[in-house]
Amino acid sequence: MTSIEAHLSQPAKLRLAATLKRIAWVISILVLGLVGLMRRIKFELPEGMSLSFLPQVHAILNSIVVVLLIVALVAIKRRNVDIHKKAIGAAMICSIAFLCCYVAYHITSQETTFGGQGFVRIVYYFLLITHIISAAVSFPFILFTWIYGFTNQFQRHREFAKWVFPVWLYVAVTGPVCYLMLRPYY
Repeated sequence: MTSIEAHLSQPAKLRLAATLKRIAWVISILVLGLVGLMRRIKFELPEGMSLSFLPQVHAILNSIVVVLLIVALVAIKRRNVDIHKKAIGAAMICSIAFLCCYVAYHITSQETTFGGQGFVRIVYYFLLITHIISAAVSFPFILFTWIYGFTNQFQRHREFAKWVFPVWLYVAVTGPVCYLMLRPYY
């Protein structure tokens, strides 16, 4: 029996999936609420402390996620479930680290505004707006897709992954692009 056949033959863990989905909804609501509030709430850092290095960290983490997502896709296309699972797990960890750093930065720092003019301004705001909307909408569905894979609901996992994967990849690519476009104005 091949590795993929062994995975596909495992029974679905429906009770665990139901519990994890409820947790995913709670986490999604809390995260989206926190991200929405972080522009209104500002915490002062101790004198001499700065988190100004974090936007670059955000871009690096998102770039790593891009690579990991592509590795995961190639691995599953080659029917290598173990590498697929490891790459997705690592992408999830990097995304969680990004989210923590992103909130820490925006809750303690003033927003940087884009200073470009003309067509580049239109491109930047198009990428930024679609990045934000895609990130917000995809967040719970990224969790659900992972849950379906983790609980051996492979058909549902594949159905979700077909549209969640490209959206997650788009979010991970446009994050660093927006950072590079905004970098001269930090």
